[in-house]
Formats: sequence, C-alpha cells, structure tokens
Amino acid sequence: MGRTKDIGAAVEAELKFDPLVDDADIHVMNVTGDVALNGTVPDYPQYLAAAAAAQRVSGVQNVYNHLEVVLPEAGFRDDAMLTTAANNALALDVTVPDGVEATASDGNLTLAGTVSFGSERAAAERAVAGLTGVRNVRDDIEISYDADPVDVDLHVQEALGRSALVPDDSDVAVATKGSTITLTGHVRTWAEHDAVVGAAWMARGVIDVRDDLTITG
Repeated sequence: MGRTKDIGAAVEAELKFDPLVDDADIHVMNVTGDVALNGTVPDYPQYLAAAAAAQRVSGVQNVYNHLEVVLPEAGFRDDAMLTTAANNALALDVTVPDGVEATASDGNLTLAGTVSFGSERAAAERAVAGLTGVRNVRDDIEISYDADPVDVDLHVQEALGRSALVPDDSDVAVATKGSTITLTGHVRTWAEHDAVVGAAWMARGVIDVRDDLTITG
C-alpha cells in the first residue's frame, strides 16, 4: 500500500479514534499529504476537532476543512438567544478583555472589538466555540498596540529556542515588518507548526502573523 493511500486511511482511523468526533458523515480525500475533509458534523467543536485530528497524522501537510455544521433540532438557538449567550460567555471569561462583542446570524457568530494580544483574540474564540447553536465563528477582532514593537523577531527566535517542540537545528526564520511577523522555513509536524505560530502570536506588539512555513511530514 502506497504512502498516499496510507495517509488517507490513517486520517480516517484518527477520526474514528477521537472520542470528540463523530466521523459517520465525514469523508476524507488525500492527495500527496493534502487532506480535505468533506461532509457534515453536528456541532462546531467537532468541526474544529476533526481538523485537529487530521493534523495529528504523520505525513499530513495541509488540511482543508470543508465540513458543514448541521445542527440537530435540539441544537438550534435563535439569533437573539445565541447573541446573548455568546456575550455572557465573553463577559465571564477572565482571559477575554472588555469590549469584545458577539453577534449571531443563523448560527454564525461574528466577534468584534479590540484586544492587545493575539492570545486574547484566541481566548474569545474558545469562549464561544462550545455554545449550543453555533455553526461557525468569524473573528473580526482587531489587535491594537500603542507602542512600536522592539526586537520582536529576536524575542520570537529565543522563544523557539526554548520550545520542547522545536528542534535545535530548526531552519525557521522570523522576520518583522512593522507589527507583522513573517515565518519561513520547515517544520516536521503540525504540532511543531502550531508551536512556532503560537510563539509568534505571543510576542508583544504583534498585530499579524504571516505563515509561510512548510510542513515536511
């Protein structure tokens, strides 16, 4: 059995193995490490978990998540109810700063507002992702920092050197232009990829991260 076929079968096995994913209506397509997920799942956390499961499989270089969230009848919430639930969840989460707001439209949540760090924006997404009635989350939160970033690329490179997931001989390069970081080089796995991107987003003064990393598998 060739490697291409192995990867597709391995992704299917990982989806079946993951207790957070109901894989009954998920179809996997693989072309030389580029994996597409098609079909339906019953809630948004499963939409996220399915992509994460595929990324864990050795040899997977890209994951294209084309899954659609089809809510069961008991999972529907009208827009007003979901908007209220989402804003309550944001207000109760101490890792989400004041001023972030959510609006629902047919189960699609849009987050808006301003934060100081990428980690705060990610926290807002996590705060609402598991709410009943969510079909998708669109993050329009802006990152605003009132000082010029200093030596951001150096700080990110040092953080990568401390990371247990990034090897000492890594060729990942970090370049800064204004408040945007560009990442280039090669990583072996999605876990290593996420560690590199996560380190970039944690740097003070970063407003955007451009991910030009190549996953070798």
